[in-house]
Amino acid sequence: MNAIWRCVCRLRQGKVPHRCQSGCHPVAPLGSRILTDPDKVFEHNMWDHMQWSKEEEEAARKNVEENSAVRILPEEQVKYDCDAHKYWGAFYKIHKNKFFKNRNWLLREFPEILPADESTKEGVGEWPRDHVRSHAEDRGGSPQPDPFPGSNAAFRILEVGCGAGNSVFPILNTLQNIPESFLYCCDFASGAVELIKSHSSFRAAQCYAFVHDVCEDGLPYPFPDGILDVILLVFVLSSIHPDRMQGVVSRLSKLLKPGGMLLFRDYGRYDKTQLRFKKGHCLSENFYVRGDGTRAYFFTKGEVHHMFYKAGLDEKQNLVDHRLQVNRKKQVKMHRVWVQGKFQKPFHWTQQN
Repeated sequence: MNAIWRCVCRLRQGKVPHRCQSGCHPVAPLGSRILTDPDKVFEHNMWDHMQWSKEEEEAARKNVEENSAVRILPEEQVKYDCDAHKYWGAFYKIHKNKFFKNRNWLLREFPEILPADESTKEGVGEWPRDHVRSHAEDRGGSPQPDPFPGSNAAFRILEVGCGAGNSVFPILNTLQNIPESFLYCCDFASGAVELIKSHSSFRAAQCYAFVHDVCEDGLPYPFPDGILDVILLVFVLSSIHPDRMQGVVSRLSKLLKPGGMLLFRDYGRYDKTQLRFKKGHCLSENFYVRGDGTRAYFFTKGEVHHMFYKAGLDEKQNLVDHRLQVNRKKQVKMHRVWVQGKFQKPFHWTQQN
């Protein structure tokens, strides 16, 4: 009995292992809906841990060869890098907060978003609202101005590329019951940041939203290096030019405190999004531009490992999340491929060269 079928049998017995043995994908938290009968493929909209046949993989490879055969000229590509904020700004001006759905799956996939003693705590939400006080108050003095937003927090999170808040507000809804926590969120599209600040669920006392271009290494953050417990980098790195990705990851690693976690999720190689690009949209190998000027890169597990290792972070998880999406009405099957990883800053941190 192979590893996948051992996982399936354990599921049928009501056992959901955190990680299967023999190298198969984990059944939890990446989903447990396993297709065991191909005749029932159209009974659900999504199936987890799908395996590609050799024929499917070869067809995907040929598709990518064809849609990347014609490259956009280098002199024409410059605008997509220099004006990236304009393209994303136009995107949010048109779609506002109605394009992406809230990522309510975040805590299931990334329980590290919560403080360690809170991810399993019963009855979170019963703490008094004045639980957190300034250091001056604890000493019996009068409150002093905060040296930076969230300086009094005991647990700090940064979401990079926050967009219109599809991760921000699910996180904030949880953090409101953990008042010593603080969320930073940034985007280089000012329109996206304004959408967050104007949202009815935005709470300035526990969230600081700011405009920031992570590709500008010398641009200061509104807080010191080495103070973050968690960085969330979800479907952001893929929109950045491949030549700049390593610099972005290395800079972000400096923001983490020793033991802090960087949580990553993005497009994987041969995802349906890559296969749908037409000829003439390819910028470079596995890097494309959409009709609206925004870009997308498609990663392999090995590429992700190399980037974060070079930034000096320890790999705790690096998985290919391979699912089958189904359009039941049209009887169409589409492969979704994402790479998900968790990378920790060592307690004795030295950045790789």
